Amino acid sequence: MARYYSENILIRAIDFFVGIVEVALGMRLLLKLLGANPTAGFVGWVYATTAPLLQPFAGMFPSPIIERGFILEFSTLFAMIIYAIFGWLLIELILFIGRSARGE
Repeated sequence: MARYYSENILIRAIDFFVGIVEVALGMRLLLKLLGANPTAGFVGWVYATTAPLLQPFAGMFPSPIIERGFILEFSTLFAMIIYAIFGWLLIELILFIGRSARGE
């Protein structure tokens, strides 16, 4: 029973952190798409906070400027997909290890 409890805590923690990453990157994507002013406090904070998350994906795809500063960042969209898949794979691995340990 204790193993199942710790397994559940790990899964919830992964869900929580992946959710925070997804929300932050989603805000960045939306702010870029709407052409938000990067010198505004909140916008600058979102860009600075999400920059390390995007570092592995920097320059992977072009970011076309739609018009007058509206930017579609495909790298951010790709990062969101990769982080979601990575979180799902981690959860599946934890579930697999848990089932193996319980002999299911």
